[in-house]
Amino acid sequence: MAVLLAAALAACGEPASLPIAGPTGDALPAKTLRITFQTAETGFDPVKVSDYYSGVVIAAIFDPLLTYDYLARPAKLVSNVAAALPAITDNGKTYTLTLKRGVYFTPDAAFKGQSRELTAADYVYSIKRFLDPKNRSPYAFLFEGKIVGLDQLAAEAKKSGRFDYDAAVAGFETPDRYTLRIRLNETDFNFSHVLAFPLVGAVARETIAAYGDDTNAHPVGTGPYVLQRYVRSSKMVLAKNPAFRDMRWQATPGNDPADQDIVARMQGKKLPLIERVEISVMDEAQSRWLAFQRRETDIEYQLEELAPKFMTAAGDLKPEFADQGIRMDRSVDPEIIYLFFNTQERIGDQLNPLGGFSAEKIALRRAIAMAYNVEDQIKIIRKGQAIRAHYPIPPGVAGHEPNFRSGIAYDPPLANALLDQFGYTRGPDGYRRMPDGNLLFLKYYSTPTERDRQFDELMKRSMDKIGVRVEIHKDRFAELIKLANQCRLMMKHSAWIADYPDGDNFMQLLYGANAGQSNSACYKSAEFDKRYEKSRQLPDGAERNKLYREMTRQMEVDTAWLLTDSRYRNVLLQPYVVGYKKHPVFSHEWLYMDLDAR
Repeated sequence: MAVLLAAALAACGEPASLPIAGPTGDALPAKTLRITFQTAETGFDPVKVSDYYSGVVIAAIFDPLLTYDYLARPAKLVSNVAAALPAITDNGKTYTLTLKRGVYFTPDAAFKGQSRELTAADYVYSIKRFLDPKNRSPYAFLFEGKIVGLDQLAAEAKKSGRFDYDAAVAGFETPDRYTLRIRLNETDFNFSHVLAFPLVGAVARETIAAYGDDTNAHPVGTGPYVLQRYVRSSKMVLAKNPAFRDMRWQATPGNDPADQDIVARMQGKKLPLIERVEISVMDEAQSRWLAFQRRETDIEYQLEELAPKFMTAAGDLKPEFADQGIRMDRSVDPEIIYLFFNTQERIGDQLNPLGGFSAEKIALRRAIAMAYNVEDQIKIIRKGQAIRAHYPIPPGVAGHEPNFRSGIAYDPPLANALLDQFGYTRGPDGYRRMPDGNLLFLKYYSTPTERDRQFDELMKRSMDKIGVRVEIHKDRFAELIKLANQCRLMMKHSAWIADYPDGDNFMQLLYGANAGQSNSACYKSAEFDKRYEKSRQLPDGAERNKLYREMTRQMEVDTAWLLTDSRYRNVLLQPYVVGYKKHPVFSHEWLYMDLDAR
């Protein structure tokens, strides 16, 4: 028995100001940017969401303390509403920041007609909200265990049912309205990246109190845009914040010749230049492609399955589109796509056939991973617009290992032999049973889109090769996120794109304490966790990288994930779009862009 398991593990100019027509024929500001989401948002309260699409809107409305230089590569931290980068003292355990003065929240009824200036106390309040049990924040892991005294306050709230926002926390000091000092439990020289994450932008306590359970629909921030119109799961309209502070375009050009052109065009201009952003939710790629061709949208990047329509085999834009002035920006996203397996022994009140760490359960997860054809996913579903992911940290992110190769090989014959050896025998119908004789049913979850139907078919074909029956369960994206955060999904593909360009942002996806948040596999390994906790105290470098490699091998041995791919982002731009360059972390490049006359 051990031989087969061991073998499997081893395989282990200034634009014109003329108006343009909106979708209803109404005149819109000339500088209206029109984009699409392929999946609906879930809301805009920073502590309550975890999906990319909601984050795009949040990043335009709320202000984190820090941000990133638009052009610098690799990504470079710069100040935002903080006057400068933090002073880091006490061996990486104390961060002191001074806020810029005269930054104001956008006017809202919650402020009762008064101007409301942003203060250091707003960041204390906003960070505390992540650990308020009532919010069930999927990003609580950003601060759990990190800030002196904050976890104790959260523990008291779980007992009493009330989070005391007025209680003093030793890890937060605000000696005046504009100074914020954060004291950490342990050394963390990477904490600045957390302070640059858009979800850590400041909210005002008054607005949270005013909107109660509907804060997801009423974002009020200090950022460059305001939410002007919102039709859930359909339409979002952002308007330029007329009271936005005096922020000028400034960036550090890299070696890309296009950077100099962007700097020449944009340097020193007051931001934002785009007056209005219209976001439409379009589930199907064909609809997004037709809208772009009709110039109903200005930027489109979610067309991987339609890439042969506009790209040559060499990866260039086809001449008929280049002749129209259309441009394409191509890069590999700082993301990983992975198939996760719920490793809990029970899901709700039901036994989980994939859960646990006995030899037969690991063998089942490993066999499924070995039977799933990742190359078909890239070739057929992605149309070649992805690269194979071998490591949990993608290219362009600190800690990436370009020469690492996954120990989980595609090998259906060995997968079948592994299942045979561990007692998963086939019945008369050709499908396997559990070692105890009960029927073996797997549940795979996906959204009701044409793209995900292709994933369903590939999963079904892959499981048929090893005689494992799989049921496909369909639901809305937002509902699946909620279920994943509750550890209630058995098996699903998931994506994680960099919140900040550091390996910790990816390795935390497998940390046991994050089960029920970002850890959708609900994976709890003492060996993994021990190394992860040590890695958090180290800066980027050889010592931390060694721990990351060991953690990755441990995850593979336990087979909590099958890493699949990282997608190319082929961004199509209409001729009048000015200043676009995909950033490794930004999701709201339009803050740094302009539009010429159409």
